[in-house]
Amino acid sequence: MIVRSIKKQIDKALYKGKVVIIYGARRTGKTTLVKAILKEQEQSGKKNYYINCELLDAKRSLETTNEKLLKNYLGNNDIVVLDEAQNIENIGLVLKIMVDTYPQIQIIATGSSSFDLAGKISEPLTGRNRAFILYPFSVLEIQNNAGFHETSAQLSRALIYGMYPSVYSLPDQEAKLELMEIASSYLYKDILTFEQIKNSKVLVELLALLALQVGNEVSYTEIAQKLGVSNHTVKKYIDLLEKCFVVFSLRSFSRNLRNEINKSQKIYFYDLGIRNAIIQNFNKLSLRTDLGALWENFCIIERLKYNQDREIFANKYFWRMYSGPEIDYIEERDGQLACYEFKYSSGARVKRPTLFLEKYKPKSFTAVNSDNWFEFML
Repeated sequence: MIVRSIKKQIDKALYKGKVVIIYGARRTGKTTLVKAILKEQEQSGKKNYYINCELLDAKRSLETTNEKLLKNYLGNNDIVVLDEAQNIENIGLVLKIMVDTYPQIQIIATGSSSFDLAGKISEPLTGRNRAFILYPFSVLEIQNNAGFHETSAQLSRALIYGMYPSVYSLPDQEAKLELMEIASSYLYKDILTFEQIKNSKVLVELLALLALQVGNEVSYTEIAQKLGVSNHTVKKYIDLLEKCFVVFSLRSFSRNLRNEINKSQKIYFYDLGIRNAIIQNFNKLSLRTDLGALWENFCIIERLKYNQDREIFANKYFWRMYSGPEIDYIEERDGQLACYEFKYSSGARVKRPTLFLEKYKPKSFTAVNSDNWFEFML
């Protein structure tokens, strides 16, 4: 089993009098992770209890604000996992009662959608929780398990089939089938359930449009016209897709330099296997016309995983001028800028954005390619 890098951070957060919350898309391994944590805790002498909150019995028992009833259900356990906790009505208030009344019990709550769980816990649990995001596998996790040479050899496959745990080790045809299943049945489950969205066709078509625009700026107006819906609906659906960890956005960097693009954003996918399943394109890299977009998306999502693993907090942007010059990715940390351009081929020409470099004086400008990727991601 590949050890998840985030586990060491979660272990440090245990028994500090706070609820530990693990967010992440469905099928990214949250249940496997929490069960591994419980097993280790049991081996150290702790009593544990795993609760699947999708089961009706669990919902009935936990949907109460009666502290004695909650304690009876939790029992005399040291650590309790509430898996898929967003299914519990008033989950924020329930967790608040648990942590305030029984601080000796370590509660871990997982959620496959942040829009419902986070929305219900943000106010009740202010200052009472530590939140983590579980991504699909990272190249760092693969390297720690299989070594650098295996990780490097699998790089091109990751651009096609992604890094979902249930997909990573499968043969190509089985990987395709698994990704198609995830994309068709699991991907939108929380949105359709909790937001009661009836027009799933629009959601599917929106995802297809976003998948084809990876690496390009997104126009709500253009998408709305193509889908025959309002700008408001497009914004709402994209927001929900972000909160379900299907896509994420990158906003434009602008500090009033003349002709800079501002108030714009790009949309990327948390997993490229899902992105390719949506457009049903699993062609080899040598046959693809979207290799540049795949590489850009891959580099950025792996950088997000890298930063989380090292607990690096940075503002993230892209930059472009109306006249053409652009930078794929910018990180701002402690007032300093680091700029990156993504080109899959090490022989590809990289244009240095002279005006940006002269105006903002970033500490670095680096081209990340298939030869030096490890310096950016490991």
